Parts: sequence; C-alpha cells; structure tokens
Amino acid sequence: MSNPMTPDDIERLARRRAGAKLGWYAHASVYVVVNLFIYALSEYGFGQRRWSVFPLLGWGLGLTLHGISVFLIGKGGGLRERMVQKERERLQRPRDGS
Repeated sequence: MSNPMTPDDIERLARRRAGAKLGWYAHASVYVVVNLFIYALSEYGFGQRRWSVFPLLGWGLGLTLHGISVFLIGKGGGLRERMVQKERERLQRPRDGS
C-alpha cells in the first residue's frame, strides 16, 4: 500500500514537474527562434536549395521526444499517472476463486 505524500514531498514533486515543463517551453522557444533564423539564411542567404528543412525536422524530432518525456511518460506525467492508477485499482480488486 502506498504511503500518503507529505507536504514537503508534494512541494518537491510540484517544483520538479514545473521545472521540467518550463524547460520544455524554453526548448520550444529556442527551437522557433533559431529555426526562423536558419530559414531566413536558407531562403535569402546561402545556396539555391532550401536546406533549412533538415535541421527543422531533426531538432523537431528531439523537441517532440522531449515533450513526450515531460508531458506523457515522465514521473508525474499524465499518461504514467493514469496507468499507475489503473494498476493500483487492478491490484486492489478482490480476486475470484481465492
């Protein structure tokens, strides 16, 4: 059986979750600014071909994986919490034939 969290535990976890989300927002902001600059270089500066799509896609994949780890899978993420709660409920159900 799980012990209830103390107020200090809750505060620590809340700060960790908020920090992870702020980290992702900062990552996304830098992604947008840098890729706009790269696009401008590609479009109006260097070369005949549009090469800016390559860093956009590569970094975009990294940003997506970062978001998945923060918002879905990471400790306290929505998906993980729902799965843990379902497992708790399953384990607490009375078993037939026991």
